[in-house]
Amino acid sequence: MTEQLTADDWIKEGLKALAKNGFTALKADPLAKAMGVSRGSFYWHFADLGAFHAAILKRWRDIAAEQIIADVEATSDEPLKALLRRSFGARLDLERAVRNWAAFDAAAQGAVRAIDRRRIDYIETLLATRGLAPAMAQARAQILYWTFLGFALSGAPVPAARLQGLLDEILTMVSA
Repeated sequence: MTEQLTADDWIKEGLKALAKNGFTALKADPLAKAMGVSRGSFYWHFADLGAFHAAILKRWRDIAAEQIIADVEATSDEPLKALLRRSFGARLDLERAVRNWAAFDAAAQGAVRAIDRRRIDYIETLLATRGLAPAMAQARAQILYWTFLGFALSGAPVPAARLQGLLDEILTMVSA
């Protein structure tokens, strides 16, 4: 690379490496080699590997929750339907990689717990907006989230037509 790298460049490369190769790929040397630079650039932007990992987890939270919520809120479609389409239609390699990382790392585990809570709270809000009583919205939000996690962790592709039918059924189940 001929231009000077930013912290954002390192984070983007780290997210790609994480999704493709898992958390053990989040090291300065292999990332620097992949980017065609020395690892000195890495340490210019991050005090240590822990600071880099924290930045990766923060970015994951932004793209895996906050960005999705903002997109759902900006759509003209019904929010719960838009969230289902977005969540179940996405590539989830990064989701699986971060959850695997959380099995070995306390910081990643904390990030996963925080994002789980944020997502469940958001789903609960959408269900309450649809008229569900608070206790029912809470229970169905949890069940819907467990459904998403099962889908995300299975990694099994679902043909688009079948997925749409399943999403319609899920929407009917949580809204009934």
